[in-house]
Parts: sequence; structure tokens; C-alpha cells
Amino acid sequence: MQHRIIVLGAGYAGAFAAGRLARRLHRDDVALTLVNAEPDFVERVRNHELATGRRLRHRPLTDVLAGTGVELKVARVTAVDVDRKAVAVTGGSGAEELAYDTLVYALGSHWDDHGVPGAAGHVYEIAGRAGALRVRERLAGLAAGQPVVVVGGGLTGLEAATEIAESRPDLEVTLAARTGLGDWLSPKGQGHLRAAFGRLGITARENTEVTAVEDGRLVTADGTVLPTALTVWTAGFAVHPIARATTLEVGDTGQIVVDDTMRSVSHPDVYAVGDAALVQGPGDKPLRMSCATGTPTAWQAADAIAARLTGGKLPHVPLRYFNQCVSLGRKDGLIQYVTADDRAVNAALTGRVAALYKELICKGAAWGVAHPTLGLPGRRRRITHPAPAQPAAAPAPAPAPETAA
Repeated sequence: MQHRIIVLGAGYAGAFAAGRLARRLHRDDVALTLVNAEPDFVERVRNHELATGRRLRHRPLTDVLAGTGVELKVARVTAVDVDRKAVAVTGGSGAEELAYDTLVYALGSHWDDHGVPGAAGHVYEIAGRAGALRVRERLAGLAAGQPVVVVGGGLTGLEAATEIAESRPDLEVTLAARTGLGDWLSPKGQGHLRAAFGRLGITARENTEVTAVEDGRLVTADGTVLPTALTVWTAGFAVHPIARATTLEVGDTGQIVVDDTMRSVSHPDVYAVGDAALVQGPGDKPLRMSCATGTPTAWQAADAIAARLTGGKLPHVPLRYFNQCVSLGRKDGLIQYVTADDRAVNAALTGRVAALYKELICKGAAWGVAHPTLGLPGRRRRITHPAPAQPAAAPAPAPAPETAA
């Protein structure tokens, strides 16, 4: 019988993992299924561009997976039973259950209102394509001079605010941040960010906590009322709740606790990648939710699964950060170089060159999903260890030479 591998979620991490597994394992030995609620691959890191009217390339997952042998199932995951090794989904053919031998959990994250009163009913979000399209429609209907407030001073908030201000200079754009503007950046990075906000006419309300959202206005912790015709909420993300409803070991955030091969510490036939995984990085700090985390974790998981099934050498590549890439509109950017554990160093790339760098990173991330062995030929190995998975703490299979990419 074929070894059944199911990948849940086709974001950067899930789609990359499915494609890499297909190029690592012999097609006769495995049945690979990728489950996703949409038929297309969505470039999530470009949602702020989509929200402001930019036309993005259409990327059907059937094209991304062409020739790999991966079966795409367009369906919504409704439950996972990790003890019975089954996934419940609902799609075009109704409700059904899929059995697996190995599961790759990559359901990712969604926007989080943090329980702020009124947020769920009055704000717009750009964590998903549907949300970004709603923002685009709302922006198109705004008259000159109307106020727009972006809540959240992280990378997504900075990109959303600058993109909106550049595409609609006739609007009054405000960013509400709980901390100082870009206070995690180096002095050079902070200086460039403030200059960009000044050039684009964005008002930065620093150290401002939004405590209530009402129709046409926001209320802050100090009682200030901010008028708004459009509120874009970027103040954090939360993982999909399905993992917490299982017997998987999860952290306080609901992320699945994994070892350095992305294998669940409680259920060795389950792997978690991307935003869904609680991964300890350098300095024993959890890796942040980002595309920069998703692809490396998917790479690690795919190679670990292939190694365990074929008797190959387990990967133990340290996961680390190199930079944070921020677009500040279409013609400006900021590349903040960081330590391995994501702390800013006193070096940054700015301006048009940084914007080009960020664009290349975005294009490279999408290209990598369709070319998960980086354009090199994959070596499909035969399965030699199809036995039931051992506990996570069990010794790894005896090492054997592994062909790169």
C-alpha cells in the first residue's frame, strides 16, 4: 500500500512542503494530497498591494503542482483526529473524511481582533485575499479627504499604511501603534521610516492602544476619539483553532509544539510548519509568524519526512533570520538587517534599492513554491521504512548519504 501523506493548507509553507515531498519520494510509494480551501495560491505578502488596486498574477494551484503527482483537494478542514489519523473536510462533494499515515499541518493564521469591542463588526483586514479585496472595494468608494486608520505598527501595518497613502494621497491616513513607530529598528531604519511617513503625509499615533471600535470612529485608552471611514486592522495574528481542539501538544498561542525537524513532540506522525508551528529558534526564542519562517520550516519538515521514510540522513539545519523586508509603497523600502534571533543590527538598506530587494524577495518566495528544490532535479527515493511512526523521542534512523536538493 502507498504511504498516505496529507498536507493541510497551501500557503507558502504548505504548498512548498507538498511540492518538495513530491520531489523527494518515489511516486509509486506515496499518495500525496494537498487540502486547501481555495483553488489558487495566494501571495499573502502582497495583500497590501492587492488591497490598493494592484493586479496580481493569478496562480492556480493546479499549475503550481503540475507534474508533481500531488492531488489537490479544494475543501475546508473542519476537524483533525490525530488519534484515529483522520481529517474531516467539507468541499464540493460534501463532507468526507481523509485517512493519513503522515500529516503536515500548515493551516496558518488569520487576523486577531484581541477581543476589542466592536472590532469584529467594524474593521477590515488584509490577512487573507477576501479581506484585501474588501479593503480595495471600500477604498474605491472613499471620497477625497476622508480618514483611514491602520491599527497595528508591525510590518503589515507599516506596509498597509504606506501603500494606501501612496495610492490615495487624497486621503487622511493615520497609523495607530501600541509602541513607538518602528521602535524595533536600528536608528537608521527608524529615521528612514519616519522620513517615509512624512513624505507620504501619514500621521503616526504612537503608544496608542485602541480599546473600542464604533461606526465611524475609534476610541483609544486615553479617551481620544479618532474619526475613520475605513479601519484596517493589522494588530496581530492568531493560528487556526483546529490544533487546539485535538490531543496535540500546543503552546499558549495554540501553535503545535515541534522538535527541530518540525515533528510534533506528542504525535510523531504529525508535522507542523509555518505559522502553525511553535519552533524554538536561536536563543531559545520562538520563531515569529512570517513568510521568512514558513519556507525554512517547510523545507526542514519535507526533508525530515523523506529521510525517515527512506532511511536517509535527518536534516538539522539551524533556523535563523537575516533581515526584515518592508515595502514603503512601490518606490521605497527598508531592509533591516538582524541577528540570528531577529534583533536589529546597526545596518539597513533603504530607498529604491531596498524596494527592488523586497520585490525580488516576494518574487523569489512565489517562485520557490513552484520550484521547491530550487530548480535542481529532485531525487525520488523509494520508501524503505513504512513501519508505524516511533515516539518523537526515539532515536532517528541510521544516517545515510543524502543527495542535496
